[in-house]
Amino acid sequence: MEAIGFCPAHVTGFFKAHFDNNYENLENFGSMGAGFSIKEGVTTKVILSKATNKQEKFRITTKGFQSDKTDVSEFVLHEFLKLGNFDEFFFDIEHKIDVPVGFGLGSSGAVALSLAYALDNLLHTSLDKCEIGKIAHKAEVNCKTGLGDVLAAYHGGFEVRVKPGAPGIGKVEKINTKNISIIVICFSPISTNRFLRDQLSKINGLGGKMVDKLLKSKDYGSFQDMSLEFAKYVGVMTPKMEKLIDELSKNGIKSGVALFGETVFSMVPDESKEKVLEIFKHYPEGKIITSKLDVKGARVLFN
Repeated sequence: MEAIGFCPAHVTGFFKAHFDNNYENLENFGSMGAGFSIKEGVTTKVILSKATNKQEKFRITTKGFQSDKTDVSEFVLHEFLKLGNFDEFFFDIEHKIDVPVGFGLGSSGAVALSLAYALDNLLHTSLDKCEIGKIAHKAEVNCKTGLGDVLAAYHGGFEVRVKPGAPGIGKVEKINTKNISIIVICFSPISTNRFLRDQLSKINGLGGKMVDKLLKSKDYGSFQDMSLEFAKYVGVMTPKMEKLIDELSKNGIKSGVALFGETVFSMVPDESKEKVLEIFKHYPEGKIITSKLDVKGARVLFN
């Protein structure tokens, strides 16, 4: 028996973090902010078989871009194992990660949510979709890999997170945006954990104001302007990023920064895609992703 779940990668342009006073209640942790989900992401296949070795209950492997940790996946699996008697089974979990890990593309959240969807389908736990999302969200918060990616990727599209928390608690407002291309270039990873620990007071003051501002404009151009302002304010801009962003600006192209990574993105009308790619190719050390919005959000895939 097998099942496959998919979750789009997600980019956050700015945010305001929220931590609940009760650390036991991880589903209330989260972030307000804004970002978008793209067609690339994480596809997770889970194959269920009879356990032959009582010491081993699961195996986790990764195809594509590699992650050096499996703690998010293990958290999700253990939460599902609490929902029934599955002692006789062996879980073979394979994540196919189509985006670089650690570059601000929400890969940890996508790993958690794609696995949660696959396990619910495979084990016939028949959870409400919000409950599936809550398990993935708690995994990310517990492992300190993110705060808002699960809520955002659960819904998909270009979104503003107007209330923090897991799916079913947090809320988003989607902004309809048609006929745009998204081009991303990744240079180096940045530790999300470090920024969540060291930069919160800076982040929260500006991020909250930007949420209100974007809800009024509902414009992806102003979203990118705010993302740049946010990145400069919290000190994640590197000389390489500044050079590229300046080159784009001189050519009349807006851009933003993925949090957290040495990663620049540009949301442009389809007809401007090639112009952006031409400039990005001046930076051969970067990994370029060309995509579109994923408006469906996380889901089970039926072959």
